[in-house]
Amino acid sequence: MKQVRQRLTLTIAMTAFSVLAPFAHTAAAQEWPSKPVTLVVPFPAGGTTDVLARALADKLSPALGQPVIVESKPGAGATIGADYVAKAKADGYTLLVGAVHHTIATSVYKKLPYDFQKDLLPITTIALVPNVLVVNAGTPAKTADELLALLKAKPGEYSYGSNGIGTAQHLIGTQYQDATGAQLIHVPYKGSGPLSTDLLGGQIMMSFDTITPVLPHIKAGKLRPLAVTTAKRSSALPDVPTLDEVGLESFDIGTWFGVLAPAGTPKELVARLNAEMVKIIHSPEFRKRMDEIGAEPIGNTTEQMAQQIKDETDKFAKLVKDAKVTVE
Repeated sequence: MKQVRQRLTLTIAMTAFSVLAPFAHTAAAQEWPSKPVTLVVPFPAGGTTDVLARALADKLSPALGQPVIVESKPGAGATIGADYVAKAKADGYTLLVGAVHHTIATSVYKKLPYDFQKDLLPITTIALVPNVLVVNAGTPAKTADELLALLKAKPGEYSYGSNGIGTAQHLIGTQYQDATGAQLIHVPYKGSGPLSTDLLGGQIMMSFDTITPVLPHIKAGKLRPLAVTTAKRSSALPDVPTLDEVGLESFDIGTWFGVLAPAGTPKELVARLNAEMVKIIHSPEFRKRMDEIGAEPIGNTTEQMAQQIKDETDKFAKLVKDAKVTVE
């Protein structure tokens, strides 16, 4: 009889839990946020990810009624920050500002400590930013053709910088070399900030960075843009041709940036975050800010971002394999 009573008590407890659990989630969602929310940027301050995160945080903070903090956790081609968020508590307070780099890293790094598609939940894509081939203003090449002639005259002598091994800039560089036959030295950095410093100082000759961090230096005449890497020209640099236009057919690689949460985050919180962020991204004020930095605002659904991540992961897996880019 005692065992029967114990089983009955356990059954009642489990039934009560299954009935009350959804209400607990709903209550938590209604109380959220009750403290600051952190946007983790997996690159140093000053790069495109950081700029977009701060632009979003400025508007998201009043919308949520809590401070939204931007925190940098750079390193290992943006994978350190992604791993940190993937292992964070799934309560809506720690979010990742991810990018196309993470869909590339899935194929580049053989032993990633997280699964980008399983351990992180997409919220929305903030923007798409074209990459641009830029050279130090002291470089004699004035056009993409002149640059290629310079590179071929001295194979293996000139270098290009990227935001790290396995990032979009790195892969664009390998694609450029494959398409042109040029031989370049790859110099990986932790982000656009240190990369731009060395590019301006002449320690490296060129890069394929996103437009945002190099645009002020282009306007100041310190860097020279030769071509954008997307299929169409950038509104921020309308006079700069695409690589396709200068002879590299079907060259189309840009960089998208978006927000993700740890897997297991309550769907009510994900829905709330998506609604608030999309509203901000589609606002005239945010669009104006994106125009200033050469970005195209997106603001899509969680399902659309998830599909985007899957498609990009599949696409870059082939490119990474062809380029033979791997990290142990």
